[in-house]
Amino acid sequence: MGFGTGDPTSLMQELLRVTGGSAVIDGGLATELEANGANLNDPLWSARCLIDSPHLIRKVHLDYLEAGANIIISASYQATIQGFKSRGFSAEESEALLRRSVEIACEARDIFLKGYPKESCDVNENKLTSKQQPILVAASIGSYGAYLADGSEYSGDYGKAVTKETLKDFHRRRVEVLAESGADLIAFETIPNKIEAQAYVELLEESNLKIPAWFSFNSKDGVCTVSGDPITECAAIANSCDKVVAVGINCTPPRFIHGLILLIRKVTNKPILIYPNSGETYDANTKEWVPTTGVSKEDFVSYIYKWHEAGASLIGGCCRTTPKTIGAISKALSQDHGAPQTSIA
Repeated sequence: MGFGTGDPTSLMQELLRVTGGSAVIDGGLATELEANGANLNDPLWSARCLIDSPHLIRKVHLDYLEAGANIIISASYQATIQGFKSRGFSAEESEALLRRSVEIACEARDIFLKGYPKESCDVNENKLTSKQQPILVAASIGSYGAYLADGSEYSGDYGKAVTKETLKDFHRRRVEVLAESGADLIAFETIPNKIEAQAYVELLEESNLKIPAWFSFNSKDGVCTVSGDPITECAAIANSCDKVVAVGINCTPPRFIHGLILLIRKVTNKPILIYPNSGETYDANTKEWVPTTGVSKEDFVSYIYKWHEAGASLIGGCCRTTPKTIGAISKALSQDHGAPQTSIA
């Protein structure tokens, strides 16, 4: 990073300053890994590629950077120490794989920046140069339900035996490792319930970690998280933590996003981030996405102006979105303001 005052909020403030008030998050990782030939039929899901095909992860990161993403998210959503150990890796090897997820993203950023001379810019194709395109690397932390690989991150139902302390114990070392991995921030993603948000806040507040974080919840109806907890209560928990620099929604159908932005804005003045899925529905039994409710790239992007106007300042895509989607989002947002003039990578 080329700046920093010790204040976690300065990272997001600087990003939005140099991008003219809105920034682009990348899109679906697993979708693109599969499109590039990866086999993700595994409890580790996209994290499997950290073991057998890291080059594919790097390629997908580069594809999103080419599309105009300002933030790329590491392939650690379903990467956990517990999950790797269950596959025979030692604790040390498991932690190394977590760090590797961030290293790959940083490598992709370096490759991208070196490939663009600072004095050139192809405005017509909306490809910004290293001088103009700020890029951050976010270390992804998926929910406890993602580790279970049973679809419970889409229900938030972990059972009565799983307490806040259970969740803190599960996530603690993972958070520590990723916080020290070289990432610019931590992305707590697809948070399905209030108890996990509370566990994350306590972990951040109890630690001496300097890295900022964002909290991103998933919703089933535009009012509550998938567990049924009101989104306003969950966003308020995130807002209470000084280390949380943005709050928002991911892996949620586009039709719910506008209302969710308005609800979140009621309880926080922090930047709002949204990166919805394509609108398709995940079937936890078949472990497949049901395509009948999806929206086209054009329909997805038609929401962008409405979301931005409602208060979202960081916009991208989640499951089943592609570099083409992100490219269209980048183009749409760039029409609202001039090209940024400073790199913060």
